[in-house]
Amino acid sequence: MPEPVPAPRRVVVLAGPTAVGKGTVAAYVREHHPEVWLSVSATTRPPRPGEVDGEHYFFVSDAEFDRMAAAGELLESAVVHGTHRYGTPRQPVLDAITGGRPVLLEIDIQGARQVRRSLPDALFVFLVPPSPDELVSRLVGRGTETEEERSRRLRTAAVEMGAQAEFDVTIVNDDVPRAAEELVSLMESHRPLQEDHACPGPRPTPSASRIRRSTTS
Repeated sequence: MPEPVPAPRRVVVLAGPTAVGKGTVAAYVREHHPEVWLSVSATTRPPRPGEVDGEHYFFVSDAEFDRMAAAGELLESAVVHGTHRYGTPRQPVLDAITGGRPVLLEIDIQGARQVRRSLPDALFVFLVPPSPDELVSRLVGRGTETEEERSRRLRTAAVEMGAQAEFDVTIVNDDVPRAAEELVSLMESHRPLQEDHACPGPRPTPSASRIRRSTTS
């Protein structure tokens, strides 16, 4: 297992249930906050309409994904919805951290659990919908999956919502610009745990009415 990587301030991992809008929030951050470095995941699934290789994902074959995993080139990897594989290329993340840039990893919940072992000082943020009904509406309304895929994603989302207590902060995605700006504010205020121990006191919490901190570690 790779040794943990010392993570400077402002390394944030964004995860949440399927169809909650993680990609949309991350895209807003990319457009409006070019100072933030966003990871690009590798995946074995085919591109959806409008997705660009190298910008939204690195679309790779199963054989290439196997090679990357065997070579230790992935910070995390997971099978999502029981079908396709996703993973975060390791070296670009380490380069961004070394360069002192604020880093945002937008990944699934399985991947977030793996990243916690490698980047224990990162801040883990869970994105939730305003309500369960809204999550179902978003998933069904996307129109990019078959009925079988939608049913599978709905089952997965119900399980994924149970992971909320594992995360440090919860943001409600009831408005994309607001959620994205709150995420960036957390990146600006976040300190590694070592710094928190040296300087006791709570971290700043922007827009407390929209952000709920987990009460469990």
